[in-house]
Amino acid sequence: MPLEYLIFGVITFLLTGAQCEVTEVFAEAGSQAVLPCKCIPSYPFIPYIIWRKADKGTVWRKDRNGLQYWSPKLTQRVRCPHSQFERGDFSLKINNVMEEDGGDYTCHVEHGNQVVEKVVTLRITKASVSSPVPIWGDDVSISCNVTPWPHGASVRWTLNNSPFVPQTGIASNRGTSENVVREKATARLTGNWTCVVDYKGKEGRAFAALTVRGVIQPSEDDSKVYAAVGSAVTLPCVFSPGLIPSNPAWEKLKPEFLFKPAPGRLPASFSPSKPFSPHPYDQSASLNEVEFEDGGRYRCSGIVEGQRLTRNMQLVVAKIHSSIPSKNTGSVTLTCQLSDTSEVTRYEWVHVVYDLNGTQSVGSIQEGKTLSMSTASEENQGEWACHFYREHVLLGNVTYHIQLMSGLSGQKPSGVSHNTAALVGLSFLLLVLLLILAQMYKNHQRRKRIFQYPALETIVHTVSNEREERERNQVKK
Repeated sequence: MPLEYLIFGVITFLLTGAQCEVTEVFAEAGSQAVLPCKCIPSYPFIPYIIWRKADKGTVWRKDRNGLQYWSPKLTQRVRCPHSQFERGDFSLKINNVMEEDGGDYTCHVEHGNQVVEKVVTLRITKASVSSPVPIWGDDVSISCNVTPWPHGASVRWTLNNSPFVPQTGIASNRGTSENVVREKATARLTGNWTCVVDYKGKEGRAFAALTVRGVIQPSEDDSKVYAAVGSAVTLPCVFSPGLIPSNPAWEKLKPEFLFKPAPGRLPASFSPSKPFSPHPYDQSASLNEVEFEDGGRYRCSGIVEGQRLTRNMQLVVAKIHSSIPSKNTGSVTLTCQLSDTSEVTRYEWVHVVYDLNGTQSVGSIQEGKTLSMSTASEENQGEWACHFYREHVLLGNVTYHIQLMSGLSGQKPSGVSHNTAALVGLSFLLLVLLLILAQMYKNHQRRKRIFQYPALETIVHTVSNEREERERNQVKK
């Protein structure tokens, strides 16, 4: 008897065309999930459709008389579009899915003589952050949950659409549907996180945003700021909006202390942020007139929620050095010098020409760190700018002016004027020495003549003394 019942069941299954398939569906929490259930249309029969969830009973049902039934808990979120029935599509849509919606669903369709049953496993993915807006240096964890967890699945993380490489490692505990990234909060963690779950050819994704509060500009330590000698420059130090640091401070770090930098003396033209600035989160400082010796590392800091946040940056100063050959051949060599060239990969010299109206135009362009030119040529007169690049990114520039009249470099007339002043001073000093020597010689000759006649000298002194005595007696009378 049992064998006969088994054979009867198999024959009934084959005659009715019943089918059973299992489909994996991933949906992120809060999104819409579509549970597929499709079969070949069979007109003109009215289908009987029922969706069930394992251990939860009926989710949605449509009888042949057209009446529908919804689960009380899903009335507002579940629907099965009638417009697709004619195409044999009886897929179930669940809006704003929650983690408790995950599980196995069964679609049962009786369409004429055709009976279709399909099993759909709905897995809800969700990414969460322990603290969405941590302070720089805090412990932070980003979790990836899948309900129910697909055993044997692989999980990977991306940050701002790039694969994330952890510094402290990824902690996995798939038995509890958890995959966690644990890191110290830094600017590199800021952005959009994506948890990607791969399972049986299907891919599930979940997203989370993380913002680290602290010094947001510069965004990372050892950022470089470029400035030309004689120009003004701003050293940025901007905290996250809403963060008001207490006891803000600026320091210039001594270069000899590599592992534990020690503070040095700030430049004379250094100007910190004003105490009563309208934007207290902006603690940027400025140098009114940069000198080449001002290049180096600087550090800004401030106390936020009991911890001191710091940011190091480097000021790179650029200048143009001119050299003239020992033999005056009417030429000059310009060299573009930077206090730090670690980022520079290319130098470019641009000749800038101004017309009578002050309109600027770009002349010749030459490559290289040094530039040699003839100062006698009118074509070389005007302004030359040295542009320095990292690959194709312009880092900064510094300009140099060649005198229009003399055709000499800006530093050569200065040198000539210094030499002329020195020559004039030396000539004047020599003239004074000659006059003193001449006077000394005359005095010597006069004394020499007087010493030849000592008696005459005695008479002269006696006469002079008698005259002075008579004048004093007349005054007394």
